[in-house]
Amino acid sequence: MEITEKVAYLKGLAEGLSLDQETKEGKLLLAIVDVLDSMASEFEDVESELADVEDGLDAVSDDLSDVEEAVFEDEYDDDEDEDEDDEEEDCFETTCPVCEENIYFDESVLEAGEVVCPNCGEKLEFDLSDLSNAKGDEENEDKD
Repeated sequence: MEITEKVAYLKGLAEGLSLDQETKEGKLLLAIVDVLDSMASEFEDVESELADVEDGLDAVSDDLSDVEEAVFEDEYDDDEDEDEDDEEEDCFETTCPVCEENIYFDESVLEAGEVVCPNCGEKLEFDLSDLSNAKGDEENEDKD
């Protein structure tokens, strides 16, 4: 039941009771019912205006989303491309002989032939000549 319906019910009760407008209590009760009626009317107006504000806010939010998409579209595309590039890179792992912590690095570090352990500062060197020779041997075996 809405507030206006409840106030209308109270008005009907007051009229049905035939309150005497000349007594102090009658005047008070009728004045209270009139105030409640005014308040209920104001609440309806406020609810209506609030609904209009909500609709306007939704429209502004939608427009802002469109503007953000148009302005930042290139940045979103670049971020997605970078994520795809990151996924394509190989990640390597080795264990530091000094601190025995795992060290992760990419192919560029492997090609450089050395990495510094971020945990203890030990310089680790890689000899890739064995890998190159093994790769060459495999290619020769495939040809035979």
